[in-house]
Amino acid sequence: MDNKVIIVDGIKKLYKLYDKPMNRLKESLSLTHKKYHTEHFALDKIDFSVNKGECLGIIGTNGSGKSTLLKIITGVLNPTEGKVRVEGKISALLELGAGFNMEYTGIENIYLNGTMMGFTEKEMKEKLQDIIDFAEIGEFIYQPVKTYSSGMFARLAFAVAINVEPDILIVDEALSVGDIFFQAKCYKKFNEFKEAGKTIIFVSHDLSSVLKYCDRTLLIHQGKQIKLGKTSEVVDIFKKILVNQYDESAGETEDTESNTENESKAAASQNEHTDEGALWKEKMIINPNFNDYGSKEAEITDFAITDKSGNITNSIYKGEEFAIRMKVKFNEDIKNPICAITIKDLKGTEITGTNTMLEENNIELGKKGQTATVEFRQRMTLQGGQYLLSLGLTGYRLETFVVYNRLYDICNIEVLSTRNTIGFYDMDTTVTYL
Repeated sequence: MDNKVIIVDGIKKLYKLYDKPMNRLKESLSLTHKKYHTEHFALDKIDFSVNKGECLGIIGTNGSGKSTLLKIITGVLNPTEGKVRVEGKISALLELGAGFNMEYTGIENIYLNGTMMGFTEKEMKEKLQDIIDFAEIGEFIYQPVKTYSSGMFARLAFAVAINVEPDILIVDEALSVGDIFFQAKCYKKFNEFKEAGKTIIFVSHDLSSVLKYCDRTLLIHQGKQIKLGKTSEVVDIFKKILVNQYDESAGETEDTESNTENESKAAASQNEHTDEGALWKEKMIINPNFNDYGSKEAEITDFAITDKSGNITNSIYKGEEFAIRMKVKFNEDIKNPICAITIKDLKGTEITGTNTMLEENNIELGKKGQTATVEFRQRMTLQGGQYLLSLGLTGYRLETFVVYNRLYDICNIEVLSTRNTIGFYDMDTTVTYL
């Protein structure tokens, strides 16, 4: 296998879906071999390899087949077609606590998991104290895990997986569990594991972490392999999938300049199509629980976030220029309407925002039946993470403040970053030694 420790060759996973439980029995007893099921490929021809010491990311929307693929690699599931070859001992955090016996104590589960991974009792005794110290759950280690809180359960499961010194570590969203201090501890251990030259497969919806840690990334969509290559390029394609801008006719792509050019052309074509008729917001990921209110004498009919290339997206790289557009329609004559944007964190704290009055660039008069488009353009200096965007259309009638239309928490903005500083935003500091 040379330097390759994992080879996935033509993997397919087929599930038979039955409308009723009885149909399964009917099919098994049918003399004419009549089918009572429909076929669903959870995975359809997945091919890739992982080199020793490499950190490979796997991304995709929910239901794309990521977890199914990991279970096949670890031997939990068998593929319908294809082969998987693995060299080395795997420790997997697929579902935290998978394989734990809820009636056993924490100590007993440590030994149980060690045995399942092929370690002897003597070997696990040598690792026991490191696992206990990492988990930090105190005397609960001697209690049945069914009495644990979700946080304690997560701590113990991660402690077992990360401290058994595997050759290959598979992590499926497990770094996002527990409190902030435990997460920081997990990432520190994750970094140590990577620096030690261990092989890692990392599955996460946190694209900033994927960009930071992964040497290459595999993108799966609806069970199909879309692209395997440089992480930044794969993330860019995934961003298009998230906002329904991916051209499926392009098929699987490789890491070539020609494909990058084709993707740019496809993006330009998509933008032209969007500008010609389709609503921008149809290409956005909308919050299903947003708040829409106001007098509606004027209203926000469309909006979009665009990256530096003009692509509509919910994800922006830190440090790059981006724009927020909003289209407003005047149902009555409105003097000096004020268009506003506000960005909040997930706790609801207003981080930043502005409006056309503060920017001293108001529309003097919005006439009934007319439509106007305003664009707020700026550089992204927020730290990597998830934020909420709100849009507003207000004004004054004599001395009275009027809300014509507000869209509170209408969509998210994901800031992609491989380097964060302290606080809400990055001052773009330059360090020199004099």
